[in-house]
Amino acid sequence: MKQTRSKNIGITIYIVLLLTPIYWLLNMSFKTNQEILSGLTLWPENFTFANYAVIFTDPSWYNGYLNSMLYVSINVVITLLVALPAAYAFSRYKFVGDKHLFFWLLSNRMAPPAVFLLPFFQLYSSIGLFDTHIAVALAHCLFNVPLAVWILEGFMSGVPREYDEMAYIDGYSFPKFFVKIFLPMIRSGIGVTAFFAFMFSWVELLLARTLTSVDAQPIAAIMTRTVGASGIDWGVLAAAGVLTIIPGILVIWFVRNHVATGFALGRV
Repeated sequence: MKQTRSKNIGITIYIVLLLTPIYWLLNMSFKTNQEILSGLTLWPENFTFANYAVIFTDPSWYNGYLNSMLYVSINVVITLLVALPAAYAFSRYKFVGDKHLFFWLLSNRMAPPAVFLLPFFQLYSSIGLFDTHIAVALAHCLFNVPLAVWILEGFMSGVPREYDEMAYIDGYSFPKFFVKIFLPMIRSGIGVTAFFAFMFSWVELLLARTLTSVDAQPIAAIMTRTVGASGIDWGVLAAAGVLTIIPGILVIWFVRNHVATGFALGRV
């Protein structure tokens, strides 16, 4: 009984510490700049939606959200399309240097994004991809594809090879077998992979800010440029921060069952 009570207290403290920054961000988003800078208040004294109104009426803000959602979605689709056949090859076939190649793919994920800034900038500027959504999506694939291959290979290796053989005996072509039989069996792995690809691409700032300027500028880059003549607009910045959390919450909600299974059975 005493152990259970101590456990509950520990969980409660953890949840409070976890939610305090989110609450404080939400609290600030309903305050004016004067109230934010005047002192410490646990809730807004002059409740206002003006900060959110700025975001939904200023084209630079809501276009930033649309840009972020667009290149993140493109990145997730490309990552899955490339990683699924690659992971299947690693899980089913043996070839010279397969283990070294597999490790090399994962080592790319360990490199900091700043290493690739200059090559990407020069390449995209020379071929006309600078300040486009596909430019950021492809740059993020450099980090998401290796991680996706690593995660999916673990799930695919857990599927017995007999399923492949039985499908071929029944007359299934490889594309039909892969789409109709194999992919549904690893849907938890696909959910986990999509979750990590989305989260990395959504929160990554350095590449997204460097490879865009106006047309494809993401919300994260716009949030770093809120300094005006009167200083930093803390209320608008807090409101933007609250809105950037919502897509992540929605993604977690839709793939929550797959993520739970993936963490239990996969490589994650």
